[in-house]
Amino acid sequence: MKLFYIASGGVIGAILRYILAGIPHKYYWGTFPIGTLFVNLLGSFLIGFGFVLLGKENMSENLKLFLFIGILGSFTTFSTFMFESMNLFRDGDLKFALLNIALANILGLFFVYLGYVMAHFIVHQPN
Repeated sequence: MKLFYIASGGVIGAILRYILAGIPHKYYWGTFPIGTLFVNLLGSFLIGFGFVLLGKENMSENLKLFLFIGILGSFTTFSTFMFESMNLFRDGDLKFALLNIALANILGLFFVYLGYVMAHFIVHQPN
């Protein structure tokens, strides 16, 4: 049953990644992999936000599997990020390759923290 929840979420996350990663490329035509960066940063924010807002201690194991491993696990994409970074290096675009790696890691951590803080503020806001 656990695999069902992961797979169900995975289908949703993969479709969302495909759709949302394409949006930035409608407005940006350069070689920088902005679509992958966009979905990875959004996914980073959502995992930080979701764990606090949904109360990870109160969440069922199946919901965690569905949301965090299924949806967000397939929505974000480490392998595509690595492949695109390698291609930038291969093509001699050292500046964009290093920028991609730095932005994905530094901003990714920042967005997890931002999601965590924002959800914490919502959950613990005085009445």
